[in-house]
Amino acid sequence: MSTSASILKAINPRTTKLNLLLIAVPLTWYFAYIANDSTAAFFASMVAIMPLAFLMGRATEEIALQTSDSLGGLLNATFGNAAEFIIALFAIIAAYEGITSGTEVGLETSKTMVHLVQASLIGSILGNLLLVMGLAFVWGGIHYEEQSFSQTQVSANGSLLLLAVMVLVVPTVFHSAVGGSEGASGVENLSHIAALVLLVLYVLFLLFQFKTHSHLFATEGGHDEESTTSKKDAMILLVLATIFVSWMAEILVGSVEVAAAEVGLPHIFIGVILLPLFGNAAEHFTAVSVAAKDKMDLSFAISMGSSTQIAVFVAPLMVVIAWALGVPLTFEFGVLETVAVFMAVMIANLIAADGKSNWLEGAMLLGTYVVLGAAFLFHP
Repeated sequence: MSTSASILKAINPRTTKLNLLLIAVPLTWYFAYIANDSTAAFFASMVAIMPLAFLMGRATEEIALQTSDSLGGLLNATFGNAAEFIIALFAIIAAYEGITSGTEVGLETSKTMVHLVQASLIGSILGNLLLVMGLAFVWGGIHYEEQSFSQTQVSANGSLLLLAVMVLVVPTVFHSAVGGSEGASGVENLSHIAALVLLVLYVLFLLFQFKTHSHLFATEGGHDEESTTSKKDAMILLVLATIFVSWMAEILVGSVEVAAAEVGLPHIFIGVILLPLFGNAAEHFTAVSVAAKDKMDLSFAISMGSSTQIAVFVAPLMVVIAWALGVPLTFEFGVLETVAVFMAVMIANLIAADGKSNWLEGAMLLGTYVVLGAAFLFHP
């Protein structure tokens, strides 16, 4: 089968009904560039990201079948986080433009964008740890009484996540202890140092996982199904879907302020819940679908691995980029956000510590996510 035929088959609604939502891509283009309706463009772009993210998940699953579950999970986490990365990057650029404008409106926009970046990063961690992993545990538990996954993955990812949570807690505590302008300046410097440390540790984690201790992450029993497309076609589909997801994410962040004002939703709720909910759609679909096939190593690598990558790579990278542009983005994310992500990491680590899962544990994770979502909805 040719590459074009393979891609056309992948986006055919007969392959999966979710492809019907691809109609939201031209609708987003129309609302954003023709009708100039920012609110409609905002919601259309969120819908468009879902089927595109599903295609990314399909492509990475095919790649995982022809390589390894751990590499497939890393690829899915990387490309699945492309939307969050683009959203955060464009928000930082908008914050920079607001600061350089020197106007009161520009400075206010800059503060809003900084808070949106912080909220979306926190939301991505919460969404992957609680929602994605919870759905995977529930859906897998419906098909199998008990499932197992690599305890090495739990230990390595869990340790890095706990370190990242410490990085979130320390700046908040530091500012509360010192206070004033000195505290604010100290938090910024502390965040810059912590960001560089986290980036180095993430590189060391990849070296540990794929080079020095790769045997510890090897899955047992091999693959139980055959690939339906070539690695080349899967890579092409993955790249194309990522480009379109990035385009939709750009429109999304450009219209978020107008949409928030018209709909009346708090910025923090949009940042913590809505943006990651649709931006993490790749992880949602792939992690849940492979859990039903009893491929929990891949499912866990996607859900917790994506949270690890956000916390230890994307978040510090955003801080470094903001630092270079003179945007005051720090790891002081706020008390509610910090406590929420701390509790999420602790609960996820405790539930996954034994390397086994069932539907009740998944329901616990989902219940935690709903409670935290309600807290951000009613946040002033």
